[in-house]
Amino acid sequence: MSSPKDEVRNLDTIPVGSLGIIPLESCHTLGEKVDYYLVKWRTERENEHADTLAFSGYKRDSYIVKARIPRFGSGEGKGILMESVRGHDLYIMVDVCNHSLTYSHFGQVNHMSPDDHYQDLKRVIAALGGKARRITVIMPFLYESRQHKRTQRESLDCAIALQELVSMGVENIITFDAHDPRVQNAIPLSGFETVQPAYQFIKALCKNIKDLQIDSQHMMIISPDEGAMSRAIYMANVLGLDVGMFYKRRDYSKIVNGRNPIVAHEFLGTDVEGKDMIIVDDMIASGDSMLDVARELKKRKARRIFCFTTFGLFSSGLDRFDEANKEGVFTKVLTTNLIYQSPELLEREWYISCDLSKYIAYIIDTLNHDTSISDLLDPSERIQTLITKYKKEQNGE
Repeated sequence: MSSPKDEVRNLDTIPVGSLGIIPLESCHTLGEKVDYYLVKWRTERENEHADTLAFSGYKRDSYIVKARIPRFGSGEGKGILMESVRGHDLYIMVDVCNHSLTYSHFGQVNHMSPDDHYQDLKRVIAALGGKARRITVIMPFLYESRQHKRTQRESLDCAIALQELVSMGVENIITFDAHDPRVQNAIPLSGFETVQPAYQFIKALCKNIKDLQIDSQHMMIISPDEGAMSRAIYMANVLGLDVGMFYKRRDYSKIVNGRNPIVAHEFLGTDVEGKDMIIVDDMIASGDSMLDVARELKKRKARRIFCFTTFGLFSSGLDRFDEANKEGVFTKVLTTNLIYQSPELLEREWYISCDLSKYIAYIIDTLNHDTSISDLLDPSERIQTLITKYKKEQNGE
């Protein structure tokens, strides 16, 4: 455990404005955890200018600004702020993947879709009425991020959404592990950060698995497709491991559910026999691709398989993962708490949750002081320190 001294960042600059967090209902649990850390750190932090006007309201019991989004019987809604935000530096948090929330639509129960969550985000921004000093949107799963490029006559939803948010006065957009970071080209003059949770994955794995041999003879990083290669290469370089890659062979003569079906997964890389595998990807949707890759690795006599995915959607349920785990196809699946996690998922023995609330709190705290977050975006030094400590513990030092 890190000491309180380690947790409090040395931030001596004047805050941009009075800090406010607006976690929408979809992000309520994560928002409360972030608020907990901010309150804790700012209570402990000493600053020689703490009593000046620039630091007015710096230490508070909570930084959460209450907002409501009531619905009419027709399903229409509106955003309402419950307190003044004039001059605030605001951070609005939204989870567009939270399917657990419902609303009444002509007497029927509707589960909220990403479109509903995105519309609610815009309602809250509209309710601010331009009174905030600065607006930052923290959207861990970037809305419509899988629709990031045009391959035929189709819409470019993610780019349109980013431009829409900027036109409404949003200055910065912070997301995690964007499907394709080049979508930020849609808003080249605005702040856009895509954050990689590599450190949190490795930390959670080391905490839960005590007999890892982290070297190129015993472990390997696997990219399940060409799109995930940059993530895999970064993690392999930091850990000093080799990389393997699968590519999807598709049948372009057919379209199933809007996509060309995958015929086979072809492997490129060195021998995997007897090695632990870490499969790195941005999301698990149905999970078919991830499990297919794991099975292909098992056919090649890989040892244990760990799946690192930022977003665990599990859109087709958990049954196939239960069965695959019983068959010994994989050992553990690690995803983050950046999006909604069902109670059933959290109960699974094969599942490990990686908490990103402290990391988000660090980012918010630093940005509120208008200080660089470069050290937070590149965790390579922290990963090296973590691995060194893990190896020492293994050797009983």
